[in-house]
Amino acid sequence: MTLETPSVPAVEGPKHKGSSAVDGELAARIRLAVLRLSRELRQHLVGDVTQSQVSVLSSVDHLGNPTLGELAARERVQPPSMTRQVDALVAKGLLVREVHPSDRRIARVRLTGAGDRVLQRNRSVRTAAVAARLRHLPPEQRERLEDLVHLLEQLVDQG
Repeated sequence: MTLETPSVPAVEGPKHKGSSAVDGELAARIRLAVLRLSRELRQHLVGDVTQSQVSVLSSVDHLGNPTLGELAARERVQPPSMTRQVDALVAKGLLVREVHPSDRRIARVRLTGAGDRVLQRNRSVRTAAVAARLRHLPPEQRERLEDLVHLLEQLVDQG
């Protein structure tokens, strides 16, 4: 059995000689740095939840009162997988499932107070982990990072 790598279009940048290769290198470095930081932060979990469950709680927080289908789409999983995740979070008292009053086929979920506290604790722990690393940088590098974060936010907003 062979695994195929999906075809990825070449990175196109400004039409300067060699800029496409430079843009490709920069894109790869950004991707790797963000991936490594994300992996490290995922190790910081509190509240007897998995990383997937924290992601679901975060999506519910962001979406407000989503249907299971909306939640599955946001998390990019199949509806049966989302149903299992939601069932586990409901059993832990972190989410509440609410059936639509006029159409019982539609179920929405919302965070409970306990779910919100678990989500906020996880966010705080992860933010503290990054802050601890930032404290090891000299002030001028922290200032440069602030500018770079602004650029990363713009990059994300383009997508």
